Amino acid sequence: MAGKKVLIVYAHQEPKSFNAALKDTAVQELSVQGCAVTVSDLYAMGFEPRATRSDITGALSSPESFNYGVEAHEAFKRRALASDILAEQRKVQEADLVIFQFPLYWFSVPAIMKGWMDRVLCQGFAFDIPGFYDSGFLKGKLALLSLTTGGVASMYTKAGDSGDFRYFLWPLQVSRQEASPPCFLHLRVTRTVNLFPF
Repeated sequence: MAGKKVLIVYAHQEPKSFNAALKDTAVQELSVQGCAVTVSDLYAMGFEPRATRSDITGALSSPESFNYGVEAHEAFKRRALASDILAEQRKVQEADLVIFQFPLYWFSVPAIMKGWMDRVLCQGFAFDIPGFYDSGFLKGKLALLSLTTGGVASMYTKAGDSGDFRYFLWPLQVSRQEASPPCFLHLRVTRTVNLFPF
């Protein structure tokens, strides 16, 4: 992996959490292997997860009826997205590998990470219509989900109380596939030692 650029999109509030330890270990190990590692620590950055009109700078294409998806696509074409979105898009564009490090919240990513995905991976940047899966603009990039759970491994099996994690994470995997098929190197699920903090 020497010479590769890695972006870690990290979503946890506590610097002493198991998620933080996993992120720190990834940064250390990838750096030793010769990678240039950038971390987007969403909580530390105060990243705005809400997709709103303020994401579009300049005039709206349809001010009488706001449609976020349409307006973000048009703004992307004009380079008229908010500066925090453009900065994150640059990081994604430069990365060979994107690692998403997060605790499992309600069988998905934390809201702040979902907001990052909604705002950063907009139409025009990550995908276009039609041809979601065939025309992903981030083809050739790799992604890895590294997540922690508050339960034991047996809870996340087909017969477990929570069900097979591959099924409930499928929407996240397939939506990333539209941006960059084939997407996932590996899906890593790690149980936390204590239930809290994740």
